[in-house]
Amino acid sequence: MEVKVGIQHVNRELTLETKQSAAQVEEGLVKALSDQSVFALSDENGRRVVIPADKIAYVDLGQEKARRVGFGQV
Repeated sequence: MEVKVGIQHVNRELTLETKQSAAQVEEGLVKALSDQSVFALSDENGRRVVIPADKIAYVDLGQEKARRVGFGQV
């Protein structure tokens, strides 16, 4: 699933592919915001990104399932 995170006072958003579900990402975000701690995500390659929760402007959760490509029967 693709996750985009906007960070305050930063022109570019952070984009990464993660194996976590949308519910897991949202749960981690809500916990980080309520605890005033950090929001941590791991991408598909094992890279870990840690963002201070008070600096997050928005989080955009992409589709969980990959879209089919091609002209085959549906």
